[in-house]
Amino acid sequence: MPVNRENPPPGIAKSTHKLIWTSIEGHRHVRFFYDAKERISEPHDYGIQNGQVRLLVYQFGGESNTGRLPAWRLVGVDGISELKILSTTFPGNRPAPSGQHHHWDQIFIRVGEPQG
Repeated sequence: MPVNRENPPPGIAKSTHKLIWTSIEGHRHVRFFYDAKERISEPHDYGIQNGQVRLLVYQFGGESNTGRLPAWRLVGVDGISELKILSTTFPGNRPAPSGQHHHWDQIFIRVGEPQG
């Protein structure tokens, strides 16, 4: 079955999948826990990379293992807990600092150009 708004990839809870999809579609900030740390982020790319279901986020708040924020983070969706969509929004995609995007095996959804 193809992955779409209603059908999550294997191993990912439907509720988590729908929250990620909705937040990317609506350019909404998200809050979640990953590696036992709270992350407040802009969700940008959701798909499969190197066989793993991952979410590329621009983290601007919460906690970080490196202590450096804001920063791009690639997180394994199966490690996300307590995911919530926040009421705040962001304009759209951001340029990659290196000018290069991550290579994905498959993209389910990607944030679009800034709205305006």
